[in-house]
Amino acid sequence: MGLEIRRRVHALLSVLCLMLPVAEGALAETVKQSASGICHDADSPWYERTRRFTPYPDIESCLVSGRPYEGYEASATGPDDETREDLRATYQRRLYGRWADLDADCLDTRHEVLRALATGPVTMSEDGCQVLRGRWNDPYTGRIHRNARDLDIDHLVPLAWAHARGGYAWSEEKRRRFANDPVNLFAVRASVNRSKAARGPLDWLPPNPVFHCTYVIRFHRIVRIYGLQYRPGERSDHARLRERLCGEGKSARQAGF
Repeated sequence: MGLEIRRRVHALLSVLCLMLPVAEGALAETVKQSASGICHDADSPWYERTRRFTPYPDIESCLVSGRPYEGYEASATGPDDETREDLRATYQRRLYGRWADLDADCLDTRHEVLRALATGPVTMSEDGCQVLRGRWNDPYTGRIHRNARDLDIDHLVPLAWAHARGGYAWSEEKRRRFANDPVNLFAVRASVNRSKAARGPLDWLPPNPVFHCTYVIRFHRIVRIYGLQYRPGERSDHARLRERLCGEGKSARQAGF
């Protein structure tokens, strides 16, 4: 197996590990970040007892989003608190690029999403590169819209929210992919999207209560897919919110998946 292939396999395995909870002993050599955001290396007295965790290849990577266990002696090369805070605070929209024309058909992501989500025929511009009119069911409000100018394409998991929870460490390619991923995009009333800003479900929910369950489940699904890290306490708060909004025994399939 060539060196480049081995590198690709290693990168793929790293992504898969970040997407799923890891059972005790599955990656004995890795650094474990607990659900409360504490990083445990093999020298931690709580290493073996940390059964549910997010894996990191080394303590320095873990400490970018987490905090050390009591008694940890930081290395001279590890990131300090000021460095980690600088990384989180550097969100700028340009880091994630503009809407992209990924298939080179002259329709950028905004217009691809408008065309895909329309529930009837659409009217295109003369050059065929923009969607002008159609029929869209806005899940955030439950209202029907027919003029594309009234709609924004919303990132369900906001870019700034994601940036502060791991996106700052992504490659340029992964940021661009996240910003243009249709799984994370909805066509919604512009004013509602702007009122949401960069808030997550703990701070903002769509005006349409019928969509609340689907909204929070899909939000959590995207967080897992991209390996984003909740801040301490957020994971349990999100779990309680999903339980409250979706009701006992309501599955992801019932919520629209």
